[in-house]
Amino acid sequence: MLNHRAPRKYSGAPVFFTMDQNWINSFRSKLDQHYQWPSLYIFKFIVPKGREQEVKNLFPLHTVTEKASREGNYTSITIQIMAPSSDVVIEMYQKASTVEGLIAL
Repeated sequence: MLNHRAPRKYSGAPVFFTMDQNWINSFRSKLDQHYQWPSLYIFKFIVPKGREQEVKNLFPLHTVTEKASREGNYTSITIQIMAPSSDVVIEMYQKASTVEGLIAL
């Protein structure tokens, strides 16, 4: 799985992952090398407690699996979609990046 992060908090200060055009082109190239479209793609996110519904709303037609962290402060969310192209995957990451505190794995 590719390692990339969306907006998140680190050491108390907000850190934002910039999805500039160079990054998007590089990510698209990597996706296209590793997947044959259409393909099953698995999104994994970690969100602060109370933000789960924001992520689920982005994937209304897909099955979502949730698991609370040991202390209950965060929730791990896994979503499987049949993606028609790398562009759809990138679009979903861009939408998910609007969820405050979200970490994309």
